[in-house]
Amino acid sequence: MEMLALILVALVAVEHIYILVLEMFLWTKPRALKVFGMSLEDAQTSKTLAANMGLYNGFLAAGLIWGLLHPAAAIGEQVQLFFLGCVIVAAIFGGLTAKRSILFVQGTPALLALIAVLAS
Repeated sequence: MEMLALILVALVAVEHIYILVLEMFLWTKPRALKVFGMSLEDAQTSKTLAANMGLYNGFLAAGLIWGLLHPAAAIGEQVQLFFLGCVIVAAIFGGLTAKRSILFVQGTPALLALIAVLAS
């Protein structure tokens, strides 16, 4: 179960690195436009805001990676739980206020990882 938890936490971190790249660097490119369902005009006017959102996603990924690499396993687990909780709260908020799919795309993997960490 411990290996499953590590893999799931790592996958959530990778997902948030991907979101960082989309929001900070690819916001006005076809891939990001498709993922976020936006027009180029909307993307251009919200580019600065998107970069800020991307940075926050990077902080979530950094926290999860910190938890995975922490030399004290018990502390690393607590760090993972904290950042997974942050991802879940952000997914709930995003799902309610921005796009419903955020709840599932970001929230479900984080919830599964949280359950796995708690069970390990």
